[in-house]
Amino acid sequence: MSNKIVIGTQWGDEGKGKITDMLAETADVIVRFGGGNNAGHTVIVGDEKFELHLIPSGILYPEKVNVIGNGVVIDPEAMVEEMQGLRERGISLDKLFISETAHIIMPYHRLLDHLEEKRKGAGKIGTTGKGIGPAYTDKVARRGIRMIDLLDKDRFYRKLTDTLAYQNLVLERVYNSEPVQAEEIVEQYQPYIDELRLHVTNTSLLLEEAREERKKIFFEGAQGTLLDIDYGTYPFVTSSNPTAGGVCTGAGIGPTRIDDVIGVAKAYLTRVGEGPFPTELQDEIGELLREKGHEYGVTTGRPRRCGWFDVLILRHAFRVNGLTEIALTKLDVLSGLEEIKLCTGYRYRGELIKEFPAEVEHLSECEPVYETLPGWDEDITSVRDYNNLPENARRYIERIEELVKVPVKIIGTGPKREEAIRR
Repeated sequence: MSNKIVIGTQWGDEGKGKITDMLAETADVIVRFGGGNNAGHTVIVGDEKFELHLIPSGILYPEKVNVIGNGVVIDPEAMVEEMQGLRERGISLDKLFISETAHIIMPYHRLLDHLEEKRKGAGKIGTTGKGIGPAYTDKVARRGIRMIDLLDKDRFYRKLTDTLAYQNLVLERVYNSEPVQAEEIVEQYQPYIDELRLHVTNTSLLLEEAREERKKIFFEGAQGTLLDIDYGTYPFVTSSNPTAGGVCTGAGIGPTRIDDVIGVAKAYLTRVGEGPFPTELQDEIGELLREKGHEYGVTTGRPRRCGWFDVLILRHAFRVNGLTEIALTKLDVLSGLEEIKLCTGYRYRGELIKEFPAEVEHLSECEPVYETLPGWDEDITSVRDYNNLPENARRYIERIEELVKVPVKIIGTGPKREEAIRR
């Protein structure tokens, strides 16, 4: 038996959807354990492109069980819209299950998200405006509403009324905004509740039963290590733990049940939103990477900032996630470059730094120290054997392995499901 976690090692957008889709073929259960519809996975199957925001990538395999864990915050409207879109394309949702203790995103969470970003002005974090942060805030403050609360209309109304006593004070007195009404939200959410009801269950129990039956479980991460609330570039982070440790609390499974942690890393580096980015390329190479790699957010459409691969970030991800292997995606995007750079250290106020700093203000002052490797011209999208890669492409991969001391087991050579090498 092998239960695996697929985790992002950078700022998200590493290509986790493709890797999970590939690995889901050998799994029985695929689990999403954190985040919300502020993240997205793109999976290309044949000529079809699927953009998933809440539903695990394994949904594209009709025989697989797909689970949305309690660590996910769910926008019912977005969830139902995604479900309907998949049904219209012939995808079965019969084996989709949602945790009864997952917290719910409400209309006032989205409103508060926008109002707070507007209040911050130039100091904004750059959220997606989906209400993720305010929903997690309510969860921690013990005034959140969970999926199980939606299933009982009286309890839903009672809990909603209680929390609105606080939320409307904030809306009116802090943001000078209009209050929201419980009756309107209950009426708005009822069709979504009716749609989701049959999928709600105790998913922690479901996973334990699957484990006892020796089924293989994959845990699908959203976002990336540098967006982790504890280990990311705080405060330019998400509101959950997209690192490997988040699986235990976000899915209701113990750490002794995990066998492998696969870290997904893009062959270059991207980030969306605000915050420091030492290897960012604001030149023609950065633009080339963005256009050739189609680096635009799945959820927001925002252009991603692009830069060279950062070894310090991957070493940080290795440590906090306990990586056992790496999946290196989008290697094909680097084809055609005369030379490729690897960041192997930072220079901070004259001092050479070899580890990723915790303080974001220090990071903003860091200058990258590069190692330059020769590039390659060959198109590698059809390559399926590692030994058939251009010599310089293999040299690039092996240098990353040497610096991080983790094996690269999967190499993405193109966007499609079959365009990959497994070592």
